[in-house]
Amino acid sequence: MTEELTSKKLACIIAGMLDDKLGKEITILNISNVSSLADYFVIVTGDSTPQVKALMEHVKDRVKTLFSRHPARMENDAKNRWNLLDYGDVVVHILHRDERATYAIEKFWSNAFSIPETEWREISKEYTQYS
Repeated sequence: MTEELTSKKLACIIAGMLDDKLGKEITILNISNVSSLADYFVIVTGDSTPQVKALMEHVKDRVKTLFSRHPARMENDAKNRWNLLDYGDVVVHILHRDERATYAIEKFWSNAFSIPETEWREISKEYTQYS
């Protein structure tokens, strides 16, 4: 039996993928009650510019392989210090530490609810590299 891939489950699986590649400060915001942009934001910090790029490539490749989904839109700055993958219902923000502090996405979306780390880890465990 195939379980439906809800936007919450996709967000949690993406968080697990980012954790597998040592992404830091992973946050999932449920913005569905405060915006029509998406249902969830997944936000992660990379320690270096190469890691920011590697995190983006890893998520893009794994989501394509596992679920045959491609981002509807991808964006990044010229120095590749932030990347955005837009899957429609889930938007992934991959930021260098300095950009994470500058953009302060969690503060801007302070009315959104966070999914606790224990919850997203449990939901994503069957898809993680180390489960």
